[in-house]
Amino acid sequence: MPDDVEHLLRNLFAAYLANDRQQVSDALADDFRFTSPFDDGLDKATYFERCWRDTGWIARHDIERIFVRGDEAFVTYRCLARDGRSFRNTEFFTFERGKVRRIEVYFGATFQGGRFMPQPR
Repeated sequence: MPDDVEHLLRNLFAAYLANDRQQVSDALADDFRFTSPFDDGLDKATYFERCWRDTGWIARHDIERIFVRGDEAFVTYRCLARDGRSFRNTEFFTFERGKVRRIEVYFGATFQGGRFMPQPR
C-alpha cells in the first residue's frame, strides 16, 4: 500500500506541474475536501474555482519527503517558480479507495539562496 500511495502522490504532483486539470480531478474523490490557511474544507468544485490556476509559473516541485501510513501521507516539497522565487510546503493527504479524499496544506517559508527567509511579524 505505501508504494501505491507514493506512486499516486508523485503522479498527482506531476499532473499539477503539467497543468493537467482533468488528471488532477480524476485523482480526487467525489467528496474531496481541501483545507489551507486560506480555505476551510472546500469541496471539489469550489477547490477548482478558487484554487486552480495555470501552473506555468512553476519551474519544478522538489519532493523532499513522503511519509505514508495506511491511507494517509505527508508530503514536504519545495516549489521553485520560474522567476527564481521558491517556498516550501507540507501537505497531509487522506486516501479512500485509491482516490484523494482530503488535502490539508501547511504553508512554509520562502526559501531563497539556500536558506529560509524571515517571515513578517
